[in-house]
Amino acid sequence: MGKEGSRETVLVTGASMGIGAALARRFAGAGHDLMLVARSLDKLEALADELTASHGVKVVSIAADLAQDGAVARLAATLKRRRLAIDILVNNAGINDLGHFARMTPAANQAIIRLNVAAATAMMSHFIPPMVARGHGRVLNIASTSAFVPVPFMATYAASKAYLLSLTESVSEELQGTGVTVTALCPGVTATPMMDAMAEENSRFVRLVASTVLDATEVADAGFDACMSGQVVQVPGRVNLLTTLASRAMPKWMTRRLVGFIGRQAN
Repeated sequence: MGKEGSRETVLVTGASMGIGAALARRFAGAGHDLMLVARSLDKLEALADELTASHGVKVVSIAADLAQDGAVARLAATLKRRRLAIDILVNNAGINDLGHFARMTPAANQAIIRLNVAAATAMMSHFIPPMVARGHGRVLNIASTSAFVPVPFMATYAASKAYLLSLTESVSEELQGTGVTVTALCPGVTATPMMDAMAEENSRFVRLVASTVLDATEVADAGFDACMSGQVVQVPGRVNLLTTLASRAMPKWMTRRLVGFIGRQAN
């Protein structure tokens, strides 16, 4: 593991807005250099300018759609060619689609799986082995409180986050003693552009969860602390944590019915 307080290089995916941008600001504030990846180069470069001016760190912006075939491999090859080593990987890029599974197109479901599951796994596959070889590294996977329970009306999204949580816990155990840690940050609904899009699509849902909504900066702070301390699972927000603990104590069928009831009120 890198020394506490040392300057490390952090790769953040989905860094142009929301939790990704908040995490980039948090790592920059701690003095770490950054590589920012997202589809929108303009937004990345604006954030890079902000972070360089505010914190004096080095920031590289890379435009990439990680859901595209071969995109992760090309990104890894580019960094290797430029001899840029990644000390901390933040797997933040992800998408959601709210609604009835039967009304979603196959393409919409596959888009979630390609980015939330396949791309996140590929990023870990490419960047963890060099970390192990160097004897230090950290991975922060952005999962969700929906990873803990079945979520009717967000079925594919919740399943993708359950996958990411399971992968995190499994790989973190495999890496014991290597100097590499893997952390899953599991926020609830967060005030981000994704939530704004959900509000436009289904305002009733957002109103139902309004009392649990956290600011992206709060979530980023919790994720940063958990990642840097090597914590395996972190659920930010007291209400979210209590809800998650309660859901694990309840029978699965009861949790499913309860979340389904809430979902039906919003649909």
